[in-house]
Amino acid sequence: MKRFFIFLAVLVGCAVLAATWYVQQKLPQRSGNLPLTGLTDVVEVHYDERGVPHIQAQNELDAYRALGYVQAQDRLFQMEIMRRLARGELSEILGPKTVKLDRLFRTLRLHQHAQQYVQTIDVNSPPAQALQAYLDGVNFYQEHRPQPMEFDLLGVNPRPFTMEDTLSIAGYLAYSFAAAFRTEPTLSYIRQKLGEEYLQIFDLSAPSNGAIPKLLSPELTSSDWSQLQSLAQLSQAALFDAGLPQFEGSNAWVVDGSKTASGKPLLAGDPHITFSVPAVWYEAHIQAPSFELYGHFQALNPFALLGHNHEFGWSITMFQNDDLDLIALKSNPENPEQYWHENDWQTLDSQTQWIPIKGQEPEQLILHQSTYGPIINDALSSSQADTPIAMWWAFLETENPILDAFYELNRANTLEKARQAVSQIHAPGLNVIWANAQGDIAWWAAAKMPIRDQSAQPSFILDSQTAASNKYGFYPFSDNPQEENPAQGYIVSANFLPASPNKVPLPGYYNLADRGAQLVEQLSQPDILWDTDNSQALQLGERTGYAQRVLSPLLADLAAAASTAEEQELITQLSHWQGDYPIDSYLPTVFTEFSYQLLQAAMLDELGEDVFANLLNTRIIDSALPLLVADADSPWWHNRSSGVEQTRQHVVAQAWQATLDHLRSSLGSKPQDWLWGSAHTLTHKHPLGQQAPLDSLLNIGSFAAPGGHEMPNNLSSGYGPAPWAVVYGPSTRRLIDFAAPQKSLGINPVGQSGVRFDRHYSDQAKAYMQGQYFQQHLAAQDIQDNTLSSLRLLPE
Repeated sequence: MKRFFIFLAVLVGCAVLAATWYVQQKLPQRSGNLPLTGLTDVVEVHYDERGVPHIQAQNELDAYRALGYVQAQDRLFQMEIMRRLARGELSEILGPKTVKLDRLFRTLRLHQHAQQYVQTIDVNSPPAQALQAYLDGVNFYQEHRPQPMEFDLLGVNPRPFTMEDTLSIAGYLAYSFAAAFRTEPTLSYIRQKLGEEYLQIFDLSAPSNGAIPKLLSPELTSSDWSQLQSLAQLSQAALFDAGLPQFEGSNAWVVDGSKTASGKPLLAGDPHITFSVPAVWYEAHIQAPSFELYGHFQALNPFALLGHNHEFGWSITMFQNDDLDLIALKSNPENPEQYWHENDWQTLDSQTQWIPIKGQEPEQLILHQSTYGPIINDALSSSQADTPIAMWWAFLETENPILDAFYELNRANTLEKARQAVSQIHAPGLNVIWANAQGDIAWWAAAKMPIRDQSAQPSFILDSQTAASNKYGFYPFSDNPQEENPAQGYIVSANFLPASPNKVPLPGYYNLADRGAQLVEQLSQPDILWDTDNSQALQLGERTGYAQRVLSPLLADLAAAASTAEEQELITQLSHWQGDYPIDSYLPTVFTEFSYQLLQAAMLDELGEDVFANLLNTRIIDSALPLLVADADSPWWHNRSSGVEQTRQHVVAQAWQATLDHLRSSLGSKPQDWLWGSAHTLTHKHPLGQQAPLDSLLNIGSFAAPGGHEMPNNLSSGYGPAPWAVVYGPSTRRLIDFAAPQKSLGINPVGQSGVRFDRHYSDQAKAYMQGQYFQQHLAAQDIQDNTLSSLRLLPE
């Protein structure tokens, strides 16, 4: 027995040593000397207290090569999983559960578009050379250093990263902006199945010149609707189930020196993106004799999407313009491979692909292409649809030199340079908010906006047999919304519908104006001078007027629904509530649950489970709810399935009782059990942390989350019953006063590193939830004082 226990102890000790060795050899190397093929000189990399690399090179190409290497150390699996998602190759490592996602992204033609794009690139141009140097650094790391733990778990066979991968990921990001997949089928279904009176709450006339179109001829069949709702569900799953980031909205503003304590412009930005592990952004400070930038980089992209230096800086938000149309084609009943176009039957182009699946035989996918674009029904199954639906997407139809655009924007220290760079961003639609130390501030909506026929209402599926499906080119950049050095001294971008200088139509799926209105109200105050301290409070704001806009028309109905003194007191508190969302209040919990129960009670009987679920995943539901509650005569209040002529009061009473029942059963018997921080939580999820036991190993959290949907601190969950998991929010918070850009502030929601057990895997997560900021070191002395380790990359 003694010998057995000695043997067991030795065995356990060996296992511990082996596990320790395994973990240690996976960690990034942030000190010492390492070779890097292709360098022309030594590159110094100084890592600060947050693991941010400060790269000091003797030329730009060496700097980009080093950036690729150090980013791969921290984020190689993120690079791998992102390119596989965009290229439709997840199933090769994840198995049959992701085949539907691979079908979708292959149907979108992201990789094919990237292949075509690469053929047009001048490989001798500075952007192409910088990209290739960066990819060389990534590939050198992958070839010579230990592969990530996730590669071992999944059996990933490493292969070189290419320009096509970078551009495919750019396509995925563009797709994540496109709300049409979820919105157009839902609105078209409501129009055809329920009637135009049910569309009144969606306020569809403002963004476009087109009137609400007549029904498609012929009408879509039950099979068509089933496929379209499945497509909307798949579109949602593609953005969230894979555990990878997608853009949802953003805040950004800039004030000029007349409104700051320092007398110089102040720039603030916090793009709202799905939370993930590792984080969306990789921070790095690049220094070369001809170039310097503190940037926020995405996987496989050497050009920062956010950045600043001593001279200038910028942030981005989503433009929210609609640059994607779904178009119903007339199919030949004698030959489903043909559609009617220009007075004749045209044959769809077809292409056969095979999707590799881990543990199974490959699955065949036949893709079809029409004059209008890819046939998106192909994403669902191999069977022919009754009505082929084509996808016209500006991302596939424009030159879109987006690499050139951001290469130049990374160097744009004047208004003219910045404007020129931004004009080259064709898709996805972005707002670029920019400032420089000389005192200029500006904003440009960057997009190629299609010139649609005046009859088009692109919120609906368009009919290929009408002029509504026609495109007549693109509006010039001068027609885009934009401001340069405005008289009011500030610019706010928060995803609301902007004004075009030449009043061209701007169809899109814009966010509510509430969030932007709060920012404008504060920034327009004549007696406030802004600095990085009071800007933090503005960026962390957790109050919204939306709640009172919804509750005010319903207070009498709610009072009538109260059956006890306790309920009446709760309604009284709601009537006086200011719409703030701290973690120690139960009023936001009651309102959020009531909002969902009210929508369900009013709409589920008309829409059914699938369409209702898809509607809740659109942005239009946010603007629809206040319009619905304000209209006591809306047909939505009637129970269509039973034929009962209900009133708004009946539905409000039903929703109120359902709210209380659910909160009591899920959170506790009393309002004190319903605190927002208990019901509203954030867990940062790794792509492999969707299920046990990897969730405990790889995910970060859970944290009580303040704030909420459509307020400055936009920590948002979807509509549904309590409790709520926060899905997206500020992917970073940045504040830059150009009187002292070397003391800019920022925060990462989790940490710099994507390597489990690394010290920087989650070291900022608690600080982020507490609303803290850290200095982003730009000055030489600050870098020296905060360097924890240094790595020297040597020419090989």
